[in-house]
Amino acid sequence: MRHLFTLPLLSLALAASAAAQTVPVDLFRDAVKTLSSDEYEGRAPGTAGEEKTLAYLVEQFQAAGLKPGNPKGPNGPSWFQDVPMVEITARNVSPLTFTGGTGAAQSLAYGPQMVVGTYRVTPRVEVANSDVVFVGYGINAPERGWNDYAGLDVKGKTVVILVNDPDWLMQGLDGPFGGRAMTYYGRWTYKYEEAARQGAAAALIVHQTEPAAYGWNVVQSSWTGAQQVAASQNDGADQSAAIGWIQLDQAKALFARAGQDFEKLAAAARQKGFKPVPLTGVKASVSFDNQVRRHASKNVVGILPGTTAPDEVVLYTAHSDHLGQCEAASDGDNICNGAIDNATGTAALVAIAKAQAKAGATPRSQVYLAVTGEESGLLGSDYYGKNPLYPHAKTVGGVNMDALSMAGPAKNVVVVGYGKSDLDAYLTRALATQGRVASQEPTPEKGFYYRSDHFSLAKHGVPMLYFDGGDDLVEGGKAAGKAYADAYEENAYHGPKDEFDPNWRWDGIQRDLDLYYSVGRALASTTEWPNWKPGDEFRAIRDKSRAGQ
Repeated sequence: MRHLFTLPLLSLALAASAAAQTVPVDLFRDAVKTLSSDEYEGRAPGTAGEEKTLAYLVEQFQAAGLKPGNPKGPNGPSWFQDVPMVEITARNVSPLTFTGGTGAAQSLAYGPQMVVGTYRVTPRVEVANSDVVFVGYGINAPERGWNDYAGLDVKGKTVVILVNDPDWLMQGLDGPFGGRAMTYYGRWTYKYEEAARQGAAAALIVHQTEPAAYGWNVVQSSWTGAQQVAASQNDGADQSAAIGWIQLDQAKALFARAGQDFEKLAAAARQKGFKPVPLTGVKASVSFDNQVRRHASKNVVGILPGTTAPDEVVLYTAHSDHLGQCEAASDGDNICNGAIDNATGTAALVAIAKAQAKAGATPRSQVYLAVTGEESGLLGSDYYGKNPLYPHAKTVGGVNMDALSMAGPAKNVVVVGYGKSDLDAYLTRALATQGRVASQEPTPEKGFYYRSDHFSLAKHGVPMLYFDGGDDLVEGGKAAGKAYADAYEENAYHGPKDEFDPNWRWDGIQRDLDLYYSVGRALASTTEWPNWKPGDEFRAIRDKSRAGQ
């Protein structure tokens, strides 16, 4: 068997041509500016802003030289894959109240102190006098010998949950849940999924900035206004009636009214063998109406057909959606434009497609997938993963692009999920041509691996590479890189100030675009089939897929 990372002569020649090809950064810049303009209204699914985004992407994909990428369109090949969604907008939200225990009733205001919503497609939600239970990190992981719900039936009750994993405070990567690096058990999506499986009426996550990886401003802007959920046959009847977040100080007051100490119970929840703790005597109530609208959002799909192995596919993915209209900034601006997140990744699809088509088709097909609903829980990529237009067994691998760095040239790139798959070697070779190196993510506790669209493909066994511009900048080193990341998270992430800046550095993004180009072209040119590393969580799925099982 040929060594996994040995490229055939044809691939080496094509890789050399890839290195010489430069992705048009002016096209990238113009696409970011257009997609993040106020005219596009924040690109929320099911809005006029989405319609403009769809039309623009089709126009750009056609101009780049791609063909319609959905072979299963209703009238032949199509640029679109419909993604059935339901838009739910909470109205007339009551305060979240806790009664019983000691002291007067505790009333949390919607927005500044709590946010609440639902996955149920129903005109009204009402949770009344529900017993409250602290379930630690809300994890049920039999393979790790961990069950935060052990010994207590929470059906019809309100569960209060901590964000992240129990071992997130550890500095290393050893621990029952990987230490500092977040697993999927730490993500808020999992917390609500497990609470629903346990039959909870309501699930409330306690917000803490460090383990959540963002401040309350992000929670408030993301969870208020119209929310998108995936359409389902039972309209979410098996989900908890209410899901949401509460501020940390409110959680501490809640525990105190039940005679409990939040810090002590949080510390206990980090230990194996923790059992859920009822907040005896305390009852939770909240209600709200729902404005419901069913619609089909769309993934946009373009293809550069392969020459000799067209049924073998390499994916480029990026999410085209953002939050639309959101919580207004102090100046009244209420459009979350999403310039970095993720007009940059979407613009990269356009610019890289142009460069690839100009360089000529590769042996394998290249598929460019602009997915919808990422901000609502990876809805578009999850739908594609469950309804692939190209079989997962014939999908070689892919590159995901999300929130590209505009910090300027860096000595490295940060790989989210470094060491998980054979795709790292393709990136290493491309980096060598630029004199750069790959680095592990500096904040693994933020769980970025489970927060973008590559995860939806990885769950089906497809090796996906997700890297971003480096944090060790040519000018200013790691201190400057951290300052850039911190400023973006604090001032712009999921807010109205994530806007196009004509003063951005374009030399750094040029190098990153060329890397994405080179890795994808090498994958589309080799005859090899990269896999996940032995023991990785997705390896068995890939092996079964490739074996036709």
